[in-house]
Amino acid sequence: MMSEGNNDGLMSDINVTPFVDVMLVLLIIFMVTAPMMIHGVNVSLPEATLQPIPSEKEHLVVTINTENELYINDFRVEFDFLQEKLRKIFENRTDREVYLRADKRIPYGMVVRVMSELKGAGVEKLGMVTEPFSQDKKNKAKTAK
Repeated sequence: MMSEGNNDGLMSDINVTPFVDVMLVLLIIFMVTAPMMIHGVNVSLPEATLQPIPSEKEHLVVTINTENELYINDFRVEFDFLQEKLRKIFENRTDREVYLRADKRIPYGMVVRVMSELKGAGVEKLGMVTEPFSQDKKNKAKTAK
């Protein structure tokens, strides 16, 4: 004879409460840690055009040469004073646009440090000065493959 109070059979319902609790904890962890993992420098990249930059006004150009020396247009500036000098320049200017020229052999870290200083000085638009890719370089790149 079987007793009515014994429920040794399998339960067919899934208990989702622990599953929901774990998912909510994971969601909160990811929401808190995701912003901390993103490091970068916000840059408004210029669109590539074939025409030269219009020279109606004098452009502010920051240059990094092969010896890691910094120049604002033609005047040499120490890295520690770059932000201060740019802030002084921007006091008399309405636009906060700067073009960055860097030698291709400069380490990427140095370029990012300078970009960070430019951003800290209040630069709103940052353009990168490059040389056009010549037809000779294109041919060399194709033959190298």
